[in-house]
Amino acid sequence: MQKTSPPIIGIALGSGAARGWAHIGVLRGLAEAGIVPQIVAGTSIGALVGGCEVAGQLDMLEAFARDLSRRRLITLLDLTFSGAGLIRGEKLTKMLEASLGDLKIESLDRDFVAIATELTTGHEIWLRRGGITAAMRASYALPGIFPPVPHERRLLIDGALVNPIPTSTARAYGARLVIAVNLSPDPMDRSVRFNGNSDTPVVDPEDTGSDLLSSFKARIFGTRAAEPSVVNVMLGAFNISLDRIARARLASDPPDITIAPKVGGIGLTDFDKADEAITSGHDAAVAMVPRIREMLTLLA
Repeated sequence: MQKTSPPIIGIALGSGAARGWAHIGVLRGLAEAGIVPQIVAGTSIGALVGGCEVAGQLDMLEAFARDLSRRRLITLLDLTFSGAGLIRGEKLTKMLEASLGDLKIESLDRDFVAIATELTTGHEIWLRRGGITAAMRASYALPGIFPPVPHERRLLIDGALVNPIPTSTARAYGARLVIAVNLSPDPMDRSVRFNGNSDTPVVDPEDTGSDLLSSFKARIFGTRAAEPSVVNVMLGAFNISLDRIARARLASDPPDITIAPKVGGIGLTDFDKADEAITSGHDAAVAMVPRIREMLTLLA
């Protein structure tokens, strides 16, 4: 008898800002069980984590995330008073290029697709060729925070605007079993208020090294004051829209398996809470392993 090949697994890594570190834990938990998706589709921070996974640089990204304090985060944010975004994003890009070099998506051992949005038309763009770092950058180019990324005579911004959890992409690439990682919090989640409920200020309001820059940082990233920062308001509003879009997209093309890490207590700007997010992602993935194996058996 001819031996049948195991079903092709695709994973859709959704958007979620700082909550996206949970994707690292999800991929770790699945790998420990011998479940390695052949197709990885990612949106926004899902594209960042997914790209590093397929490129063999997940260890690098995890080490970076776990070592990221609020003070270090500020040093990585190259703020600008001009242009189409508050942050140029060049420091993060250089960090990625130092690990990924000029690696091309088409040279990877597994299929990888980053989702972006064309600014002028609103079209959903699948980045599946060319430099992987550029594709990641376009996918997480959150409007107002990062500037749009030029690509083949187009201006690209965050893919979450059109496809927050790209299950449709994974399925279109031939996945027989599609796993979605949904980072949307509970409907009554309020962690985006007051800097993610953190008692530690992102910016020290007593720092007067540069009055103008200090004031700018405090307004953008918040202080201990009981009021949301500009970034938190923007991300909170953005997240409401993404949640509605994700529900509609998942209803029209539901995944076979949904992994939903408990990340409601992590604010959208709490990038320093990687330990908590990764653990949550790992636990959520491990809990779904029996169901995934059951589905693989049925599809074999």
